[in-house]
Amino acid sequence: QVQLVEHGGGLAQPGGSLRLSCAASGFTFSNYAMSWYRQAPGNERELVATISNDGGSTHYNSVKGRFTISRDNVKNMLYLQMNSLKPEDTAVYYCYAVPHGVGSWGQGTQVTVSS
Repeated sequence: QVQLVEHGGGLAQPGGSLRLSCAASGFTFSNYAMSWYRQAPGNERELVATISNDGGSTHYNSVKGRFTISRDNVKNMLYLQMNSLKPEDTAVYYCYAVPHGVGSWGQGTQVTVSS
């Protein structure tokens, strides 16, 4: 059974940092690309960053230069380092993968950026 479990969300001040993690199980993690998405209240879920199985990464839109996606294929872990946080980064953050052709989501972790 595929499982994705996120941790690391919380409250941060503008300009601060948080590191999200996603523990993956139930599939061969090292074979699959992984992604982070986020969803703010009233908004559609949006793609934040993607990393290929061998570590090539793409960051999207307003997070470029501030967020960094990474992975550890030994520990089956996905990470998102978030620096220079802004109030507009407030959202629920989800990790996502498509093992065996079926899209799978974690339960999400809340990130709130506020002074």
